[in-house]
Amino acid sequence: MASGRLLVVLFAIPMSFIGAFLALALAKSSLSLFTTMGLIVMMGLVCKNSILIVDFANKEKAHGKDSFDALVAAGKERLRPILMTTIAMVLGMLPIAIAKGAGSEWKNGLGWALVGGLTSSMCLTVFIVPAVYLVVDRIKGRFGRRRGGVREIAEGPVPVGSPVSVR
Repeated sequence: MASGRLLVVLFAIPMSFIGAFLALALAKSSLSLFTTMGLIVMMGLVCKNSILIVDFANKEKAHGKDSFDALVAAGKERLRPILMTTIAMVLGMLPIAIAKGAGSEWKNGLGWALVGGLTSSMCLTVFIVPAVYLVVDRIKGRFGRRRGGVREIAEGPVPVGSPVSVR
């Protein structure tokens, strides 16, 4: 169960790399030590955003909601904290990204990596993480029914074509 949640949380990281590398390419900035530090910070924030959605959806499912309704509630409830932290970080990194002073070219990559990565992940995390969560949840449900479902539904051999009643 925990491995499925981990897969869903980590699935958002490639989405953030798309935006980070696109922003670096558009800014004509190279991959440097500062840029790599920005990518590491970005991965932490993106994982935090995914954890917010997955954790809230798991709590809603524990209260009896189905997966789809739990994900819709998680998206509605956790959109504001995700937007607040991402916008604050992007606005905080813009001065570093657009700086033109002496030696600023070293740190510009850090700013552009964070601005691009967080912007793309903010947009995609709200849609992609719930979709992946739903797919993983349905796959887990299918495998769970195959393993123990036959014993629960039928207590003996059932002839082909006969209706099976569920208790």
